[in-house]
Amino acid sequence: MIDNKKRYLVAGTGKSGVAAAKLLVEKGFSVRLYDGNEALDAALFYEKHPELKGIEILLGTLPEEEMKQTDILVLSPGIPTDLPMVLAMKQMGATVWGEIELAYAFAKGRLLAITGTNGKTTTTALLGEILKEHYPDVRVVGNIGIPYTSVAADTTDETVTAAEISSFQLETIHTFAPEVTAILNITPDHLNRHHTMEQYIAAKESITKNQKPTDLCVLNYEDEVLRAFGEQLSTRVMWFSSGRELTDGFYLKDHTIFLAREGSVSEVVKTEELKLLGKHNYENVMAAAAMAYGIGVPLRSIRKVLLRFTAVEHRIEYVAEKRGVCFYNDSKATNPDAAIQGIKAMERKTYLIGGGCDKGSDYGTWIEAFDGKVKELVLIGETAEAIAKAAKARGFSAVTFANTLQEAVLACYAHAEKGDAVLLSPACASFGMFLNYEERGRIFKEIVQNLEE
Repeated sequence: MIDNKKRYLVAGTGKSGVAAAKLLVEKGFSVRLYDGNEALDAALFYEKHPELKGIEILLGTLPEEEMKQTDILVLSPGIPTDLPMVLAMKQMGATVWGEIELAYAFAKGRLLAITGTNGKTTTTALLGEILKEHYPDVRVVGNIGIPYTSVAADTTDETVTAAEISSFQLETIHTFAPEVTAILNITPDHLNRHHTMEQYIAAKESITKNQKPTDLCVLNYEDEVLRAFGEQLSTRVMWFSSGRELTDGFYLKDHTIFLAREGSVSEVVKTEELKLLGKHNYENVMAAAAMAYGIGVPLRSIRKVLLRFTAVEHRIEYVAEKRGVCFYNDSKATNPDAAIQGIKAMERKTYLIGGGCDKGSDYGTWIEAFDGKVKELVLIGETAEAIAKAAKARGFSAVTFANTLQEAVLACYAHAEKGDAVLLSPACASFGMFLNYEERGRIFKEIVQNLEE
């Protein structure tokens, strides 16, 4: 039970921080808001968020006295847990929560949570649509863009919530215990935040740490890390596989997704019936179907949604066709593994736009996945030189540079022929050039729509 006698400090004034502070204010808790940006305009902030006018905002360096007056520090996902301020507050006795831990303390109903390096947003959106087909009160929250804290107070015992959960959010859970979890895959990402692959894996796997033996975890059988992890879990496990036939679970065979259960096999859907492209998306489909099936949604309801579901924005999203050239927005591919899935999904010769903010990634496997499909790689951002070097080392020389995204799109359009594709799939974060991958994707689409035909 959450303690209303504790003193809360919410760190971060972005979407997550604001939602967390509003929830605490609504419930009558003692809360202050903190942001390290001392130039933040407090008057403008209060104007945008009048519900928070009564709470104090602390800016810049946080004084030790203020740290001592905090029992629970609620961190926004973008704030690292190893910052000196956070470590100091821990030493002073403060408990560090994340926004999802705070939301979980207030939320009611059933919770299904998804993590993994890639595919989280598509799987969460799809799961939400499947659940809505069967349950009257469904919420879709988390890293997908809707803070869990923004809906937690409105949930009831009848609510079913689908949550996309990042490794950043999982660093600060304590009691968070979904009835159903899924880990889609684990490949190197965010090593600038987690420092080692071992710590990154541990963060992802911690989504299951408070689950009961009767709860369910859905795992990718083709991921070696997850296969080993699943064998040691005390919760129930349901597997999905895109590489082999399973005796128990969802699997892909001969362009068809099947469910094997209790000695019988049922056809779920043929891949040609889906509006999603690529094997990685078929894995997302199986994961969402497994989670929904695991809490009692019948296969007929699952299939009905699968047939109509389209790709989420910024994930191999079809934008337009100009002069016979098709444009795809895969801005959500913020690491090489996600970008590999993007290029694998292309069925045309492709002009590829990549580059952005460096997250300490290795681009070699991405270059190797081009597999003769990429006619030209156009690079932007701070990683451009590093990617070009990786390409050269692997014998790929069709590399050009652009100063802006618009310049990159125009270069691709000038060179592309009828029947080609132009794909924005950066393999890098957006920071430095854009606020986030959503802004990068929106700007790409605006540029494409404004191209002359």
